[in-house]
Amino acid sequence: MGCKSNQFESSVIKENLEQNGFLEVKRIEDANYYILNSCSVTHKSDNEAMYLLRNTKHKNPDIVNILTGCVAQIEKDKLLKEDYIDIVIGNDEKFKIYDAIKSYEDKEKKYFMSDIMGKTDFTYTSLSDTTKTRASLKIQDGCDNRCSYCIIPFARGNSRSANEDFIINEINKLEANGFKEIVFTGIHIGLWGKEYGKTLLDLLKHVEEKTGIKRYRLGSLYPNEINEDLLDFLAKSEKFCPHFHLSLQSACDKTLQSMNRHYSVNEYLQLIDKINQKFNLPFIGSDIITGFAGETDDDFETTRENLIKSGLSQIHTFPYSIRKGTVGAEMSNQISDDIKEKRATLVKEISKEKHEAFIKKNIEQISEILIEKHPDKKTGYLKGVTRNYLTVILDTKDISLTNTIQTVKINEYKDGKIYGELIQI
Repeated sequence: MGCKSNQFESSVIKENLEQNGFLEVKRIEDANYYILNSCSVTHKSDNEAMYLLRNTKHKNPDIVNILTGCVAQIEKDKLLKEDYIDIVIGNDEKFKIYDAIKSYEDKEKKYFMSDIMGKTDFTYTSLSDTTKTRASLKIQDGCDNRCSYCIIPFARGNSRSANEDFIINEINKLEANGFKEIVFTGIHIGLWGKEYGKTLLDLLKHVEEKTGIKRYRLGSLYPNEINEDLLDFLAKSEKFCPHFHLSLQSACDKTLQSMNRHYSVNEYLQLIDKINQKFNLPFIGSDIITGFAGETDDDFETTRENLIKSGLSQIHTFPYSIRKGTVGAEMSNQISDDIKEKRATLVKEISKEKHEAFIKKNIEQISEILIEKHPDKKTGYLKGVTRNYLTVILDTKDISLTNTIQTVKINEYKDGKIYGELIQI
C-alpha cells in the first residue's frame, strides 16, 4: 500500500523471500503467510489495512498475518491485541521478514520494532527485479520537516541518505541487468545528502558522469528545494525525464502557514511557470489536501482559483485526514468530512481538465518512448512511457521491441487513452 518507497520495499521483501525458497501464490487460501506493507498517510488507509488482514484471516484461519510499514510502526502497541494479526514488524526491520518467519515456530504473537526516531543511518537495500521496465532506487528515507497534518516522520524517522558510491554502483548494476530508466525514490529526496554536506544536484551530476543509464526520473520534491542551478542542469540533461511532482498541499498562503509549509503560493506558481519555460512540454504533477483544519470557504476558493491559473499538468488530491499525534489533530477548527469531500471533488475536476489539456498539447508531437514489457491488456498492442510521463499505445505487437527506447509520433487521444505510431529518425 501507499507511496513509491513502500512499493520499492515490497519488491525487495518479495525478492528476498523468493531467494530463500518461498513461492508467491495468487490465492489467499493457498498461502502460509500474508504480508501487508501498510501506509498510514490517512485514516482511510489505516482502516483498509485492518480490513485486508481481517478478510485474509477469514478466508484462511491458519494463515500467518504479518503487518509491516507505517501502520505497524505507529500503532505497534495495540496491533498485537487483534486476533487477526500474528507478527508486527517495524519499518526498519521489514527487510528481516524471513528471520521473523523462522523465529515464529512457537506460534506466539510477536513484534520486531526499534526506535525509528533514533535511527541515524540509512538501511541499504538492493533490487534486481527484471520483470519491470523501469527500476526504482531508494536513495533517502525519513523527513526532517514537521508538517502539521503529517504522521509520516513518526513512522519513518528523520532524514537519512544513501551514500553516493552505493547509488552509483546500484545504477550500474541495474543498467547491466537491462534497465534503461531509473526512478529515484524516498520520503523526501530533496534532502538527499544533507548529512554529507551535499545536495541532490551534486548526486545527479555524478549520476550523469559515472553511469551509462539512459533515463532517470525524480520522486516528489518540495517547491523550495528546486533552485535555478538545479533547473538549469536538468534542462540541459539528455538523461533527465522532464517529469516533476511538486509537493504543494494547498494554494492558499494562510493554509500553507497552518500546515507548516515553508513557501508561498506565489513562489511556487512562479516556479511552475519557470519549469514550463525551461522544458519542452514537461509534466508537472502536484499534491493538494482539501479541508485542513481552519480552511474556510474563502481559503478554498483561493486554492481553487490559483490551481486553475497554474501551469500544472495534473493534481493528486485527497481530503485531510486527522492523524493522532500531529499538531493538526489538536486544532479546534476541524472541517466536516462532507465539505472536505466536496472540495476534493472540485479539485479533481480541475485536475481532469488540466491533464486532458496537457495531453492534447502533445498530439502531433515527436517523442522518445521506453516500450514496456507488458502490452496493453485489451488490444495486445505494445505501450510505453514518454519522457514526459505519458503512456502511449503503439501501432505494433512486435515483442522484440520491449524494453527498448524508440521514437514515436503521438496521433490521437481517445476514450481516455493515447495512441501513437513508431517512426524512424
